[in-house]
Amino acid sequence: MANWEIVELHRNSANWPKMLGEIVRIEKKIFPKHESLAKTFEEELRKKNCGLLYSEIGGEIAGYVMYSWPSSLFASITKLAVKENHRRRGHGEALLNAAIQKCRTRNVHRISLHVDPSRSPAMSLYKKLGFQVDSLIDGYYSSDRNAYRMYLDFDMD
Repeated sequence: MANWEIVELHRNSANWPKMLGEIVRIEKKIFPKHESLAKTFEEELRKKNCGLLYSEIGGEIAGYVMYSWPSSLFASITKLAVKENHRRRGHGEALLNAAIQKCRTRNVHRISLHVDPSRSPAMSLYKKLGFQVDSLIDGYYSSDRNAYRMYLDFDMD
């Protein structure tokens, strides 16, 4: 496996514009327009309860995960994407695990996400990390595209 690292994007960092621009380009390429957050990424990331981690290899962003914690009990994985040429190398799993850890440090009890049921690799990854299907939401992405709402609960001792 090539040498790569997970980096947190900070709003006040010097590389914010460059990294955000690259992430928006990836978002536009991977997700259909009606699923893309490309137009609102910066606005979302400026919220104090939102975070973004990215996987970097040789100065290039291989993938990213955006997460938020709307309350002290609940968090959400908003986006997870890995560039096509970096898939099946552990980036998605590492990013998701890092986001889960960030959420755990905030003592949330549950993390949820939405996923297109036809995205088999994503479904497999989420299940591997313990997410369970909560319900099917008709028309979540568009009138003819549904989503599973999935969740991961933490045992709070």
